[in-house]
Amino acid sequence: MYLCPITLNDFNRMKKIIIIDGGPRKTFNTASMLQKFAEGAMSVSDQIEVKTIRLYGLDYKGCMSCMACKIKGKASNVCKFKDALTPILEGIAEADGLVLGSPVYFGDVTGQMRTFLERLAFPWLSYNDYSLTAPKRMPVVLVETMNGTPEMNNSQGYGSMENCIKAALGEPERLIAYNTYQVKNYDRFELAGFSEEAKRQWRDEHWEQDLQKAFEAGKKMAEKI
Repeated sequence: MYLCPITLNDFNRMKKIIIIDGGPRKTFNTASMLQKFAEGAMSVSDQIEVKTIRLYGLDYKGCMSCMACKIKGKASNVCKFKDALTPILEGIAEADGLVLGSPVYFGDVTGQMRTFLERLAFPWLSYNDYSLTAPKRMPVVLVETMNGTPEMNNSQGYGSMENCIKAALGEPERLIAYNTYQVKNYDRFELAGFSEEAKRQWRDEHWEQDLQKAFEAGKKMAEKI
Protein backbone atom coordinates (compact mmCIF):
# COMPACT_ATOMS: atom_id res chain seq x y z
CA MET A 1 0.00 0.00 0.00
CA TYR A 2 1.73 3.15 -1.25
CA LEU A 3 -0.09 6.40 -0.62
CA CYS A 4 1.51 9.77 -1.26
CA PRO A 5 1.39 12.61 -0.51
CA ILE A 6 0.03 12.63 3.02
CA THR A 7 -1.25 15.48 5.15
CA LEU A 8 -1.66 16.00 8.86
CA ASN A 9 -5.41 15.54 8.37
CA ASP A 10 -4.65 11.89 7.68
CA PHE A 11 -3.40 11.55 11.25
CA ASN A 12 -6.17 12.76 13.54
CA ARG A 13 -7.74 9.64 15.02
CA MET A 14 -5.79 6.40 15.19
CA LYS A 15 -2.30 5.39 16.23
CA LYS A 16 -0.05 6.12 13.29
CA ILE A 17 2.97 4.33 11.86
CA ILE A 18 4.84 5.80 8.91
CA ILE A 19 6.94 3.52 6.73
CA ILE A 20 9.58 5.11 4.48
CA ASP A 21 10.60 2.90 1.56
CA GLY A 22 14.00 4.00 0.26
CA GLY A 23 14.23 1.29 -2.41
CA PRO A 24 13.73 1.78 -6.15
CA ARG A 25 11.70 -1.34 -6.90
CA LYS A 26 8.04 -1.41 -5.99
CA THR A 27 7.62 -5.14 -5.43
CA PHE A 28 11.06 -6.56 -4.65
CA ASN A 29 12.98 -7.29 -1.45
CA THR A 30 12.71 -4.07 0.53
CA ALA A 31 9.14 -3.40 -0.54
CA SER A 32 8.15 -6.96 0.41
CA MET A 33 9.70 -6.66 3.87
CA LEU A 34 7.95 -3.36 4.49
CA GLN A 35 4.64 -4.70 3.25
CA LYS A 36 4.88 -7.58 5.73
CA PHE A 37 5.73 -5.13 8.49
CA ALA A 38 2.60 -3.14 7.64
CA GLU A 39 0.48 -6.30 7.63
CA GLY A 40 1.82 -7.26 11.03
CA ALA A 41 1.08 -3.83 12.48
CA MET A 42 -2.45 -3.73 11.09
CA SER A 43 -3.17 -7.25 12.35
CA VAL A 44 -3.03 -5.99 15.94
CA SER A 45 -5.91 -3.53 15.84
CA ASP A 46 -8.14 -1.61 13.46
CA GLN A 47 -7.00 1.47 15.37
CA ILE A 48 -3.52 1.22 13.84
CA GLU A 49 -3.04 3.33 10.72
CA VAL A 50 -0.05 2.60 8.49
CA LYS A 51 1.17 4.88 5.69
CA THR A 52 3.91 3.71 3.34
CA ILE A 53 5.83 6.34 1.38
CA ARG A 54 8.07 5.48 -1.58
CA LEU A 55 10.93 7.98 -1.76
CA TYR A 56 11.66 7.09 -5.40
CA GLY A 57 8.20 8.41 -6.29
CA LEU A 58 8.87 11.89 -4.83
CA ASP A 59 10.56 15.01 -6.16
CA TYR A 60 12.69 16.38 -3.33
CA LYS A 61 16.17 17.52 -2.41
CA GLY A 62 18.53 17.00 0.48
CA CYS A 63 19.26 19.67 3.06
CA MET A 64 19.47 23.06 1.30
CA SER A 65 21.48 24.68 4.11
CA CYS A 66 18.85 27.43 4.25
CA MET A 67 19.14 27.40 8.05
CA ALA A 68 15.44 28.27 8.35
CA CYS A 69 15.13 25.66 11.10
CA LYS A 70 17.73 27.56 13.17
CA ILE A 71 16.40 31.17 13.02
CA LYS A 72 16.42 32.81 16.45
CA GLY A 73 12.95 32.87 17.92
CA LYS A 74 11.63 30.67 15.13
CA ALA A 75 13.76 27.52 15.47
CA SER A 76 12.00 24.35 14.38
CA ASN A 77 12.78 20.65 14.71
CA VAL A 78 10.91 20.00 11.45
CA CYS A 79 12.48 21.02 8.13
CA LYS A 80 11.08 24.32 6.81
CA PHE A 81 12.08 23.88 3.15
CA LYS A 82 8.97 23.32 1.04
CA ASP A 83 8.79 20.45 -1.42
CA ALA A 84 7.31 16.95 -1.67
CA LEU A 85 8.90 15.92 1.64
CA THR A 86 7.17 18.67 3.63
CA PRO A 87 3.89 16.85 4.44
CA ILE A 88 5.79 13.63 5.12
CA LEU A 89 8.19 15.23 7.60
CA GLU A 90 5.26 16.98 9.26
CA GLY A 91 3.44 13.65 9.44
CA ILE A 92 6.43 11.95 11.07
CA ALA A 93 6.51 14.71 13.70
CA GLU A 94 2.99 13.62 14.73
CA ALA A 95 3.39 9.86 14.22
CA ASP A 96 3.61 7.14 16.87
CA GLY A 97 6.09 4.87 15.11
CA LEU A 98 8.59 5.09 12.25
CA VAL A 99 10.02 2.44 9.92
CA LEU A 100 12.88 3.12 7.51
CA GLY A 101 13.68 0.58 4.82
CA SER A 102 16.44 0.52 2.23
CA PRO A 103 18.51 -1.87 0.16
CA VAL A 104 22.24 -1.60 0.74
CA TYR A 105 24.21 -0.17 -2.18
CA PHE A 106 28.00 0.10 -1.95
CA GLY A 107 27.77 -0.59 1.78
CA ASP A 108 25.27 2.19 2.46
CA VAL A 109 21.58 2.99 2.23
CA THR A 110 20.33 4.40 -1.07
CA GLY A 111 20.97 8.03 -1.98
CA GLN A 112 17.26 8.74 -1.67
CA MET A 113 17.21 7.45 1.90
CA ARG A 114 20.37 9.34 2.87
CA THR A 115 18.94 12.54 1.38
CA PHE A 116 15.68 12.02 3.25
CA LEU A 117 17.57 11.48 6.52
CA GLU A 118 19.39 14.80 6.10
CA ARG A 119 16.06 16.59 5.94
CA LEU A 120 14.65 14.59 8.84
CA ALA A 121 17.56 14.88 11.26
CA PHE A 122 19.25 18.25 10.67
CA PRO A 123 16.42 20.23 12.28
CA TRP A 124 16.79 18.06 15.39
CA LEU A 125 20.36 19.28 15.88
CA SER A 126 20.95 22.29 18.13
CA TYR A 127 24.08 24.28 17.41
CA ASN A 128 23.75 25.82 20.88
CA ASP A 129 24.52 22.65 22.82
CA TYR A 130 24.74 19.98 20.06
CA SER A 131 21.77 18.10 21.48
CA LEU A 132 19.39 16.19 19.19
CA THR A 133 15.69 16.69 19.86
CA ALA A 134 12.88 15.36 17.68
CA PRO A 135 9.28 16.61 18.00
CA LYS A 136 8.50 13.40 19.90
CA ARG A 137 10.20 10.11 20.72
CA MET A 138 8.82 6.94 19.18
CA PRO A 139 9.76 3.34 18.38
CA VAL A 140 11.85 3.00 15.21
CA VAL A 141 12.70 -0.03 13.07
CA LEU A 142 15.51 0.09 10.51
CA VAL A 143 15.10 -2.42 7.69
CA GLU A 144 18.01 -3.37 5.43
CA THR A 145 18.06 -5.79 2.51
CA MET A 146 21.43 -6.72 1.07
CA ASN A 147 23.37 -8.99 -1.23
CA GLY A 148 25.94 -9.76 1.46
CA THR A 149 25.78 -12.64 3.89
CA PRO A 150 26.07 -12.37 7.69
CA GLU A 151 29.71 -13.46 7.39
CA MET A 152 30.65 -11.41 4.30
CA ASN A 153 29.18 -7.96 3.82
CA ASN A 154 30.43 -4.38 3.73
CA SER A 155 27.26 -2.77 5.02
CA GLN A 156 27.47 0.35 7.14
CA GLY A 157 23.68 0.35 7.28
CA TYR A 158 22.31 3.72 8.30
CA GLY A 159 25.76 4.82 9.44
CA SER A 160 26.06 7.94 11.56
CA MET A 161 22.37 8.64 11.01
CA GLU A 162 21.58 5.66 13.23
CA ASN A 163 23.23 7.51 16.12
CA CYS A 164 21.09 10.57 15.40
CA ILE A 165 17.96 8.43 15.38
CA LYS A 166 18.97 6.79 18.65
CA ALA A 167 19.60 10.13 20.36
CA ALA A 168 16.45 11.86 19.10
CA LEU A 169 13.85 9.11 18.80
CA GLY A 170 15.09 6.17 20.86
CA GLU A 171 17.06 2.96 20.37
CA PRO A 172 16.08 1.56 16.94
CA GLU A 173 15.48 -2.09 16.18
CA ARG A 174 17.41 -3.42 13.18
CA LEU A 175 15.86 -5.92 10.80
CA ILE A 176 18.20 -7.32 8.13
CA ALA A 177 17.54 -9.64 5.20
CA TYR A 178 20.83 -11.06 3.94
CA ASN A 179 21.86 -12.58 0.61
CA THR A 180 18.71 -11.46 -1.17
CA TYR A 181 17.98 -12.10 -4.82
CA GLN A 182 19.19 -9.25 -7.03
CA VAL A 183 17.09 -10.28 -10.03
CA LYS A 184 14.48 -12.89 -10.75
CA ASN A 185 16.40 -14.49 -13.62
CA TYR A 186 20.18 -14.62 -13.27
CA ASP A 187 20.62 -15.98 -16.81
CA ARG A 188 19.69 -12.60 -18.29
CA PHE A 189 22.47 -10.60 -16.62
CA GLU A 190 26.26 -10.49 -16.29
CA LEU A 191 26.27 -11.88 -12.75
CA ALA A 192 28.66 -14.81 -13.09
CA GLY A 193 30.30 -13.92 -9.78
CA PHE A 194 27.22 -15.23 -8.02
CA SER A 195 25.88 -18.74 -7.87
CA GLU A 196 22.19 -18.58 -8.68
CA GLU A 197 21.80 -22.07 -7.23
CA ALA A 198 23.35 -20.97 -3.93
CA LYS A 199 21.21 -17.84 -3.95
CA ARG A 200 18.09 -19.91 -4.51
CA GLN A 201 19.00 -22.31 -1.72
CA TRP A 202 19.55 -19.41 0.70
CA ARG A 203 16.28 -17.82 -0.35
CA ASP A 204 14.40 -21.08 0.09
CA GLU A 205 15.83 -21.44 3.61
CA HIS A 206 15.60 -17.82 4.80
CA TRP A 207 13.30 -15.55 2.83
CA GLU A 208 10.02 -16.64 4.39
CA GLN A 209 11.67 -16.37 7.80
CA ASP A 210 12.77 -12.83 6.96
CA LEU A 211 9.23 -11.90 5.95
CA GLN A 212 7.86 -13.44 9.13
CA LYS A 213 10.36 -11.44 11.20
CA ALA A 214 9.12 -8.29 9.48
CA PHE A 215 5.51 -9.26 10.23
CA GLU A 216 6.34 -9.89 13.89
CA ALA A 217 8.24 -6.60 14.12
CA GLY A 218 5.14 -4.83 12.83
CA LYS A 219 3.01 -6.49 15.48
CA LYS A 220 5.55 -5.57 18.16
CA MET A 221 5.55 -1.90 17.20
CA ALA A 222 1.76 -1.75 17.03
CA GLU A 223 1.48 -3.30 20.48
CA LYS A 224 4.06 -0.87 21.88
CA ILE A 225 2.35 2.30 20.68
